[in-house]
Amino acid sequence: MDIPGIAASDPAFGAGSTFPTQELDKNAFMELLVSQLKNQDPLEPTNNEQFVAQLASFSSLEQLENLNENVLGMVLLNQSNALMSQLTEGSALIGKTVGWTDPATGVSGSGVVDSVKIEDGMALLSVGGVDVPLLDVTDVHATEEAPTEPDDDAEDGEDA
Repeated sequence: MDIPGIAASDPAFGAGSTFPTQELDKNAFMELLVSQLKNQDPLEPTNNEQFVAQLASFSSLEQLENLNENVLGMVLLNQSNALMSQLTEGSALIGKTVGWTDPATGVSGSGVVDSVKIEDGMALLSVGGVDVPLLDVTDVHATEEAPTEPDDDAEDGEDA
C-alpha cells in the first residue's frame, strides 16, 4: 500500500528536490529572533514575557519538526514491513495450489504457485504464467505429491 507524498525521495527528507524552499525552518526562525533583538528600540526593549513567548514558540517549532521526521520515518518503516510481510506470505504459498477470483471481472481460476514478486507495492503470485495478486487468493490447498515407486535394489538386498 503506497501512501502518496511519502517517499524517501520527497523533499521532506531533504533529497530529490533541487528547488529552493520558501518555508521557514528553525534556523530562519532563530535568525529572525536574533535580528529582532539587534534592531529593537533601545528605549523600549522587548519585555521578558514577549521574549519568553518567542522562545517557547521556537521550542515548539523544533519539537514539531522532530516529531514530523519521526512520524514520516515510522510510516516508511511500516510500508517496508508490509511489503516484507506480503513477500513472506506469498513465498509460503510456492508449490501449493491456490484458487483465486478476480474482483473486477469475477473470473476464477486455480493452479500451483511458481513464484512470488512485489510489483507496485503489491505481492503477485505467478500461477501457471498468470500474475495473481495475493489479495485475490480465496483458497489454498497442499499440492499432492506423486507416489514414489519402491527402490528395487533395496528389496533385493533384504531378500539376499
